Amino acid sequence: MRHVEVVMGIPMSVDVPAPPDRRCAELAVRTAFSRLRDADRRFSRFVPDSEVRRFDAGELRHEDLSPDLTEVLALADRAGKASGGAFSVRRPDGTLDTDGVVKGWAAQRAADVLIAAEVGAFCLNAGGDVVTRGEPVPGRGWRVGVRDPWDAHRFLAVVEQRDGAVATSGTYERGAHVWDGRTGATASGLASATVLAGDLVTADVLATSVLALGADGVAWASGHGASAVLAVTDDGRVLGDRAGLRLLGRPTAE
Repeated sequence: MRHVEVVMGIPMSVDVPAPPDRRCAELAVRTAFSRLRDADRRFSRFVPDSEVRRFDAGELRHEDLSPDLTEVLALADRAGKASGGAFSVRRPDGTLDTDGVVKGWAAQRAADVLIAAEVGAFCLNAGGDVVTRGEPVPGRGWRVGVRDPWDAHRFLAVVEQRDGAVATSGTYERGAHVWDGRTGATASGLASATVLAGDLVTADVLATSVLALGADGVAWASGHGASAVLAVTDDGRVLGDRAGLRLLGRPTAE
């Protein structure tokens, strides 16, 4: 079974091959997407009365925040400290932007709903950031393509995994939307950064951090929870610890 919705302005999908209990799986998928929609309402910068907007406007104090926003801000704070300030949820103009945490956090929570419901094998794709569990067919993991930032019709690498997550941060669709929190300047040096990790919260935050840090972020991410890292420089070179990734051809550099 397959379910697709647009949430947070991006297509999100869940694939569940041959669920052992289809009714249970359908209910779990509906609940998972309800969690995603709730996160969108709570954290959107574009909804005037969202919790993020109200907190940023000073209408809410820290002690008034929901456990969800408190958790997201704590994750951002840890990532900021670990990256030496490169990762930041404060935009250069000072406004609060939790997007670098929320998509991976929300998608992982949705995946956790499916896990708790014992759905079995599934692939949750949140706009290219992916959580997988189990096998789509016996003896083979889920195959996740990593897009070439210079060619929308070409994969740069393929990941085959069972239980894990893959996240990519790049400039090829939204332009230069990631900034270096240390300087306030737009992140430069990398066109994309892909991170494999045990969960999507870790993978997503690390991918954004690598893009902010530049080439130095590749080795940094490997020491902060990434099981593999693949980055593409602005001049097209491929960098990273590529264990678990099958490259499909482009000049590389260690």
